[in-house]
Amino acid sequence: MKYIKKHFKFLLCIVLILLAFNLYFIFLLTNIKLQLLLYLDLLLVVCIGLFLGIDLFCFHKKEREKEACLQSHDYIFYQFEDLEEKEIIEHDFQIFQDRINEQIAINQDQQDFITKWCHEIKIPLATAFLVSEKITEADAKEQLKEQLEKIKQYLNAVLVSCKVSGTFDDLQVKKIKLGECVNTSIRNNRYFLIKHQVELQLEVMDESVYSDSQWMVYIIDQLLANAMKYRKEKPKIHIWSEETPKEVKLYIKDDGEGIKAQDLPRIFERGYVGSNHHNGKYKSTGMGLYMVNLMIQKLGHEITVSSEEQKYTCFCISFRNIENYFNL
Repeated sequence: MKYIKKHFKFLLCIVLILLAFNLYFIFLLTNIKLQLLLYLDLLLVVCIGLFLGIDLFCFHKKEREKEACLQSHDYIFYQFEDLEEKEIIEHDFQIFQDRINEQIAINQDQQDFITKWCHEIKIPLATAFLVSEKITEADAKEQLKEQLEKIKQYLNAVLVSCKVSGTFDDLQVKKIKLGECVNTSIRNNRYFLIKHQVELQLEVMDESVYSDSQWMVYIIDQLLANAMKYRKEKPKIHIWSEETPKEVKLYIKDDGEGIKAQDLPRIFERGYVGSNHHNGKYKSTGMGLYMVNLMIQKLGHEITVSSEEQKYTCFCISFRNIENYFNL
């Protein structure tokens, strides 16, 4: 049907020519023998049918090749030399590519500016921490320190997200100690762990995994922050690891509010905040777990979650054993 639709005018022209040919011999040439006309028609039909058959075969072959190429994630227009209006397509494609490159350059400039700003703002932030130590009023000192710690976490989140949004040049996958990443993350969150009197149970062995240490620390930071944000009274966080010949698994489990069953499939979606609004205590952006999942995908790991409302939430990060790739 696709062939007929594409060549409808051509096929209609052939039919009209054959019809005109026969009408001419029937009505204008009175002494023509009908047997000869039928024989001539048969020869014409066979020749035209043979031509159309070969053309139809080539058409379907090209369609199959095109369907196979359409499954590719690379450019394919150069594979079709007889592409209709190829010059227009190439022209438009070049304009499209130029605009993309221009936008990439703009985005890179903005990313560089934000990264530079975050590094520069750390200096007055560090000064603010020093000044806060001189405050004698205990409540004011505690409130100020808490807000400064939050600002510090937000700055680190912005810096890491800039790296994630950039190219793979900032990604440094190498052999790292999983326990060191966990300990670094605990140090980053020690203020809030102490403030909320979190009972922390660590059972992370000395496993080695292939990953980016900075990105992994941020991922664990985010999971710990969520555990403390949605905590219950006398919160507990259990972190442990398991190793098999094929992979290493890191578990982070809390006994907090949990996640509703209908929210579980969507918690890694961009901007999804769930149906539990926590009585207005927290203003969630829905970006934390989205960034975690994005980083996990870029690192080639896998993250899963299980939860039961008002009982627990457990995240599991799986690290495949890819040591053979580094020993080639």
